[in-house]
Amino acid sequence: MAMLELFQSSRSKYSVLKSVLGFYLIVVLAIITEVPTVVEGARIRHYKWEVKYEYKSPDCFKKLVITNNGRSPGPTILAQQGDTIIVELKNSLITENVAIHWHGIRQIGSPWFDGTEGVTQCPIQPGETFKYQFVVDRPGTYLYHAHYGMQRDAGLYGSIRVALPDGQLEPFAYDYDRSIILNDWYHKSTHELSTGLSSKNFTWVGEPQSLLIQGKGKFNCSSLSSPSPSDPNVCNPSNPECSPYLLTVIPGKTYRLRVSSLTSLSALSFQIEGHNMTVVEADGHYVEPFVVKNLFIYSGETYSVLIKTDQNPTRNYWIQTSIVSRPSNTTPGVAILNYYPNHPKRTPPTALPQGPKWDDVDPRVAQSLSIKARKGLGRAPPQTSDRVIVMLNTQNEVDGFRRWSINNVSLNHPKTPYLISLKHNLTDQFDQNPPPDGYDFAKYDIYVKQNNSNATTSSGIYRLKFNTTVDIILQNANTMNPNNSETHPWHLHGHDFWVLGYGLGKFDIYKDPKKYNLVDPIEKNTVPVHPYGWTALRFVADNPGAWAFHCHIESHFYMGMGVVFEEGIERVGRLPSSILGCGASKGLRVP
Repeated sequence: MAMLELFQSSRSKYSVLKSVLGFYLIVVLAIITEVPTVVEGARIRHYKWEVKYEYKSPDCFKKLVITNNGRSPGPTILAQQGDTIIVELKNSLITENVAIHWHGIRQIGSPWFDGTEGVTQCPIQPGETFKYQFVVDRPGTYLYHAHYGMQRDAGLYGSIRVALPDGQLEPFAYDYDRSIILNDWYHKSTHELSTGLSSKNFTWVGEPQSLLIQGKGKFNCSSLSSPSPSDPNVCNPSNPECSPYLLTVIPGKTYRLRVSSLTSLSALSFQIEGHNMTVVEADGHYVEPFVVKNLFIYSGETYSVLIKTDQNPTRNYWIQTSIVSRPSNTTPGVAILNYYPNHPKRTPPTALPQGPKWDDVDPRVAQSLSIKARKGLGRAPPQTSDRVIVMLNTQNEVDGFRRWSINNVSLNHPKTPYLISLKHNLTDQFDQNPPPDGYDFAKYDIYVKQNNSNATTSSGIYRLKFNTTVDIILQNANTMNPNNSETHPWHLHGHDFWVLGYGLGKFDIYKDPKKYNLVDPIEKNTVPVHPYGWTALRFVADNPGAWAFHCHIESHFYMGMGVVFEEGIERVGRLPSSILGCGASKGLRVP
């Protein structure tokens, strides 16, 4: 066992390592907490969480952070396929509502616990305790995060790891299992950021101040001019909260690293100095293995990669993440791969590796095209679809406000969540006119800045016939800045979809479907749309409920870049009283 090896090694080398044993006891305890509990069959896993604001310095700069049981990232949910998860969440934010989305969990039979405020539930009010209860029906790597306003930016997020049932094996072998969440970090509060976005005097959020690896980063305190950079109450580079994340490994082993991204804005490259990474899982689905030196990862995506600790064991190695797809001035995020028993604070003897060029799109598209379902383990998609919806991503001005839109329609959430309105037939609570299924393919030039004078806002939704197959074509275009097209990671709630293909330029509805991969497409819940490109998805509308589909960049979704699907609402059971209480549902809630 790992613990036995560590303690035996520690005892045999006590005379050499006695000066660092205290530190390694902390490391050992951290390793213990990463070992999943062995269970017999499906079981109930009960968690009690409290979210509140606390002053933290994750990148050395002190600011208010939303913590979960005092931590950010919050506690990891460890479970086995088929387990029931119960989370009793107490909102101690005092003046703010909250909601938590279980990212990648399909919520089959429990659509009201998807945790999407305005879509599947009313928010949890200050002082209230709300109980989420759902089944994790599939093994894999998933996430949880705030889904109210832009609270994800404030640090409310964590990992979900679902193991196979006892007696079943993964199609790949490894010795140890670790989770790493990548994030970008802003020093302004979410209120400041959102106010700038929603004002006629539009103020963009700008580039993040730092990148975090498992909640730890390093901001250059000396770059502050006011208040004084020497004031440790504002920015303290010696604060242990911002010491680099340490991934301590034993030489000669294979590690499964579950690498996830919950960035607010940034697309990232992730690399480990001197170590290749073999990609084996994406968003809970097995991948036909392929090897990368740089893993490109977009907000909302999860990957499992295997690394072998087969390098020179007498030194430590850099772990680095940097921003791609944007000309950012944000310093790369840094962590340390600590080969035991080297001192964990021993700096690697080499220079920090350089990330790929931010504007080099080709390798990012190549990685997207490389992700296929593992042979013999992937589900074949339906060979044809019943409906095709083409979604043109555009940036617009609507009544003097900067918005993001789909087919020139920007989403406005109603006061009553969609699931409640649909189930109780509250037709006056949202626009009954559906958004368009496409745009003017012939006339729209995706490469030029448009005036988009016909853009509107709406709370209308797409109604999907139950159990039909739907194709979504995500089409990227130019923003309101000349010669600019951004990367958008799109996330679908309640489903996985098959990724049928990617392309550059304008999607040709007659020619491009002939190039779809219908043999071994990967299933995912989050996928990028590359600059001036398109991505084709297919899913079956077989999960009764109301489901959000949106860009996972916080500011873009906040500015209207999303849609809502309704399917099989008549099959949804009685809604729990706990999700009611806002908008027109105030009178429906029974104490």
